[in-house]
Amino acid sequence: MKRFYLTGHHTFSNRGCEAIVRSTVALLREQFGDIEVLVPSSNIPEDHAQWPEADSLGVRFVPAYLPSINRYWVHLQQFPIPVLKKAGWPFPLPQWLRKTLASVDCVLSIGGDNYSLDYLLPSLLMGLDGCAMDLGKPVVLWGASVGPFEGEPHFLPVICRHLERMAFIAAREPVTVEYLTKLGLGNKVIHVADPAFALTTEPVDTATFWPEDPGEGVLGLNVSPLLLRYRPTKEPEGRLLDEVAGFIRYAVVERRLGVLLVPHVIPHDGAAKNNDAAFMAQLLPRLSDLGNHLRVMNDNLNAAQTKHVISQCRFFIGARTHSTIAALSSEVPTISIAYSVKAKGINRDLFG
Repeated sequence: MKRFYLTGHHTFSNRGCEAIVRSTVALLREQFGDIEVLVPSSNIPEDHAQWPEADSLGVRFVPAYLPSINRYWVHLQQFPIPVLKKAGWPFPLPQWLRKTLASVDCVLSIGGDNYSLDYLLPSLLMGLDGCAMDLGKPVVLWGASVGPFEGEPHFLPVICRHLERMAFIAAREPVTVEYLTKLGLGNKVIHVADPAFALTTEPVDTATFWPEDPGEGVLGLNVSPLLLRYRPTKEPEGRLLDEVAGFIRYAVVERRLGVLLVPHVIPHDGAAKNNDAAFMAQLLPRLSDLGNHLRVMNDNLNAAQTKHVISQCRFFIGARTHSTIAALSSEVPTISIAYSVKAKGINRDLFG
């Protein structure tokens, strides 16, 4: 029986991460039959509850390695000191983790865009994947968007050497393929679809949250707090919400559409930070006069159920890339609110 470990994963609170894991497990089972897949989790009970069938599919949730020093280290690496940029992950990994990595046949480094500068330098992930490679395990960068890294010129040769050691890189869109080829890594790259395109839906009753009397159909809408990073620096936070509210009002009043707000990242602990449900809840007081023509999807649905809900929409607009992948793979006309290479590349793959 083949045994796999998925680095780069921490939690199903991001339905996109869950979609990648679920789909990857299905693809591995299709290829290899009975398998065991070790999925690191920072909240095993919550993730297991979100995917109760996981055990029967060979999935075993294991503790994620998230040392507190990582938070300080990646911020320290932001200082313009070349030796810090080149240091990677200089700390030893615990013996239990090395033993786990030594026990598997292959490591799949997932997470979509972990190997980018979107979340500062990917030092801890490089440490995990590098340890597996040091142990002689094939490491595959799976269904990923990569870079660009030119914003950190001292880090660029370090990450290139690291990626060169991988068994191969399965890049999920053409912008990444072109970028890695430009860096001289073209021999390592194959072009694939994001694995979440293969996610199967799980039917769920939508009656409790479906918009009332949508004469021209339902527009699904996902707006994330990450969009605030790309607005003018001194702009009040409420300005973006006001603009979204104005658009929703136009869709309902002028276009006779129902609008369903679809959260795709909801932290298990309910924290407001990086929480789509909390962010979009601020729209409701601005639009209370629209009544049940504007509704919010239940925020306790898993990735497969969320995809089912999105598949029932007439149109979809989303900021979270995997919310748009759920729509695109369900043949729902989709607009991506694109702020990264991944969304631009995926749309180019589909639409030219």
